[in-house]
Amino acid sequence: MYDIKWIRENADVFDKGRERRGLAPMSAELFALDDARRAAIAELQKAQERRNAASKEIGAAMKAGDSAKAEALKAEVAQIKDNWPALEQAERDAIAALDNALSSIPNTPLDSVPQGKDENDNVEVFRWGTPRAFDFTPKEHFEIGEGLGFMDFETAAKLSGARFVVNKGPLARLERALAQFMLDLHTGEHGYMEVNPPLLVRDDAMFGTAQLPKFREDQFSVTAGRQSSDEPTSEYWLIPTAEVPLTNLVRESILDEAQLPIRMTAGTYCFRAEAGAAGKDTRGMIRQHQFYKVELVSITAPEQSLEEHERMTGCAEKVLQALELPYRKVVLCTGDMGFASQKTYDLEVWLPGQGKYREISSCSVCGDFQARRMNARSRGPDGKPRFVHTLNGSGVAVGRAMVAVLENYQEADGSVTVPAVLQPYMGGLTRIARSV
Repeated sequence: MYDIKWIRENADVFDKGRERRGLAPMSAELFALDDARRAAIAELQKAQERRNAASKEIGAAMKAGDSAKAEALKAEVAQIKDNWPALEQAERDAIAALDNALSSIPNTPLDSVPQGKDENDNVEVFRWGTPRAFDFTPKEHFEIGEGLGFMDFETAAKLSGARFVVNKGPLARLERALAQFMLDLHTGEHGYMEVNPPLLVRDDAMFGTAQLPKFREDQFSVTAGRQSSDEPTSEYWLIPTAEVPLTNLVRESILDEAQLPIRMTAGTYCFRAEAGAAGKDTRGMIRQHQFYKVELVSITAPEQSLEEHERMTGCAEKVLQALELPYRKVVLCTGDMGFASQKTYDLEVWLPGQGKYREISSCSVCGDFQARRMNARSRGPDGKPRFVHTLNGSGVAVGRAMVAVLENYQEADGSVTVPAVLQPYMGGLTRIARSV
């Protein structure tokens, strides 16, 4: 979220940033809203000052025996009192109009972000591993899972509808093994602290990381039932990613910069309505309403964030390298990057069943964009508080990692070889085959 003062001082930079995202200039519109806010505040202050002055004049008039003047002043005070609710409402409306406008504006891309309209303009910066040469036609993951008898979309649809799956037996264990392996790697080798956060959060938390208000339709909300007729219901949001609770752990706080960077990881279920994904990836586990993901979040001082972005992306890459999954690293263009991001790297894993690379991790640096929404600050050696920088990334999406393992490690007989690094988490199992 932006500071209107910063926009006034950097209007050209702000409008050029919007232009890079394919958006129209907006500084003039925001200045008009800010002028209206200032005018409403001034009008209320003017009325307050006049009410105070008139109250003093009433006392002086009564002391001087000028009852006519006193009565006129009393009438004036009464009129101000009558107008007061309207003035307060005008102030609230003007403040809300500016805040709503500011909260709907995406972050400004860094200069190093390539210009572009959509995913076709993303730029590949690195490629790791060589896709396996199969001597048979590789299948897609859902064909493999269903063939093994351990992946059930039909029953999931009966339980919950489309975009859900029931994994059983060794595939359920494979999903758990992947998550445990990732968490062990990030905590044991990469220095992240594991956190087990709530999966239900309030509006403020979703606003802080910019899921609200713009992306409301992509979220799942839940309402707790009433305990009694006198008790109000409680409304929550199911987290779309652990980025939400992890980043909000520092909301409304002032950190000691000696503590920074703070690095956290969590393995959680995530929930997304996928409102804009009609017709996309309708089969399989690529795009589901409920999925498991290991998230990485960093809270840094402003000077640390760009270096931390490279480090975080490298930590996600280590997961794919350990699993020996071919992937490529791309930097998203201005037209494809996320709302809160200043710059994003996507890691795309090779899926032989589809014959293409698909996203498995996004790592973004957000600058102070989220920190302003959360009022998360730090205090440096000079003692002055300033907004922290926030970063988030998938380390990685567990369901998509399982998809990649199934497709890259499939065999001609329908079985799947378990990657060496996962075998200890699978009780020594080296191969997943259909039970007879």
